[in-house]
Amino acid sequence: MQLGIVGLPNVGKSTLFNALTKSGAQAENYPFCTIDPNIGLVSVPDPRLEMLQKLYNAKKLTPAVIEFVDIAGLVRGASKGEGLGNQFLSHIRNVDAIIQVVRCFDNDNVTHVDGSVDPVRDMDTISLELIFADIETVEKRIDRTRKQTKSGDAKIIAQASDLEKILDGLESGMPVRVLQLSDTQNELCREMCLLTIKPTLYVVNVSEDDYMGKNPYVDKVSAYAMKTNAEVLLISAQIEEELALMEHDDAKEFLLELGLKNTGLDRLVDKSYKLLGLMSYLTAGEKEVRAWTVPYNTKAPQAAGKIHTDFERGFIRAEVVKYADLIEHGSVHSAKEHGLVKSEGKEYIMQKDDVVLFRFNV
Repeated sequence: MQLGIVGLPNVGKSTLFNALTKSGAQAENYPFCTIDPNIGLVSVPDPRLEMLQKLYNAKKLTPAVIEFVDIAGLVRGASKGEGLGNQFLSHIRNVDAIIQVVRCFDNDNVTHVDGSVDPVRDMDTISLELIFADIETVEKRIDRTRKQTKSGDAKIIAQASDLEKILDGLESGMPVRVLQLSDTQNELCREMCLLTIKPTLYVVNVSEDDYMGKNPYVDKVSAYAMKTNAEVLLISAQIEEELALMEHDDAKEFLLELGLKNTGLDRLVDKSYKLLGLMSYLTAGEKEVRAWTVPYNTKAPQAAGKIHTDFERGFIRAEVVKYADLIEHGSVHSAKEHGLVKSEGKEYIMQKDDVVLFRFNV
């Protein structure tokens, strides 16, 4: 699954992407520096893996990964093709969730496309462009559906009514994700690949000086996000860029000086993972300790299929021990002696603290 990093030009998108992925994407002080989207895979922080690697003396450690896409900066009028609008909208349509970087720092040396820093105006600009694009999509679908209603088909007539409700919500200036829609209407929105139904995280990009202090813009962003059913994360792309260039020990010391346990990027990856409704279950052995990514509420056979399709096809059972129990008792054998290894069948719902061995027929 992909998360698209979006925002107006010069808000810190590419700087954040570079720090996140260490990929060296171009980041300059002018609009549209990013034209083609940059893509990077980032490991999901998971301290459990190192603990299991020590426990099993495993030769290999493989974390879960998440894919980030740095998308070209959007400007007002993008839904009508202004700037790189058409490219922006096509790229964002392909991602599963949106991370919008919001500039909350003043710096005369970094130009702003609108001439001044105003995070609420900036969020409105992008939100409205996405809404306008969705309105156009829904109107086209309504025109097509209206012609089909002449057949008298009850399903088509009901769909036309659903589309009108969705359109009314969008025309009121609200993204789809905050509208009170039925399951059928939400499924229709997903079918149309509407942009404003995508889960959204606002990344508040502040200066290094403001990171540990009070920034007058942050509360405004939080209030806006609450109204639009979006998450918020405070970060300093400037600090994260510095941390990304440091050796591990130096970075750890710098974090301690700031009074932080984790980097902003670790928190961003963790929050992004949850935004997509994903979790990781674990497998462990002498050869490899690994985190496997599945959506919440995934059943055991489908989780086994992430490892290999044969595992799902020939699934017999899952032998499951909770991570904390395994660490406490030091081995699966000891955990089993204490009755802590459970044999689970096809209807078992995977949990994020599961360490699993799948049994299957080939």
